Amino acid sequence: MLTMLKEKLQADLSVAMKARDEVRTRTLRMALTALTNEEVSGKQARELSDDEVVKVLQREAKKRREAAEAFDGAGRTEQADAERAEGTVLEEYLPAPLSDEELTALVADAIAETGAAGPRAMGQVMKAVTPKVAGRADGRRVSGEVKRQLAE
Repeated sequence: MLTMLKEKLQADLSVAMKARDEVRTRTLRMALTALTNEEVSGKQARELSDDEVVKVLQREAKKRREAAEAFDGAGRTEQADAERAEGTVLEEYLPAPLSDEELTALVADAIAETGAAGPRAMGQVMKAVTPKVAGRADGRRVSGEVKRQLAE
C-alpha cells in the first residue's frame, strides 16, 4: 500500500513527463529514488509512512539549499539556479514552515511546560519543542529562538 504523499509524487511525475517539464521530472525522479533507497536501507525493506516521506523530502531539500550555496560561493550561478529550482519543486510537497510568531509561541509554551530557566536548560526545552515543530522549522532556527528566550 502506497502512502498518499508517495502516490502524489508518482502521479505528478507522470504529469511532468507528459508536459516535458525537465526540472520537475528530474526533481521528482530524484525524490522517488531517495524514497526507494530509504525503504530498502536497513535489514528489511519496508513501506515509509507519510511522516517518513516528509523527512526524506526535507533532507533532499536541505541538500539542494546547501548545494546552491556552495555553487554560489564557487561562482557557478547556473548550477546554483538549477539546485534552487529543484528545491522549489520539493518545497511544494513539504508542510508550510512556521512563522516567527508561531515559533516564538511554541518555544515559550515549551519553556513554561518544562519550567526551564537559564541557558543550561536548553536541551530540556529542545526536547520538548522539537516534536512540535517537526519538519516545519530548521533546527538552527529553533535552537536560536530557544537560546534567545532562555537568555531573557
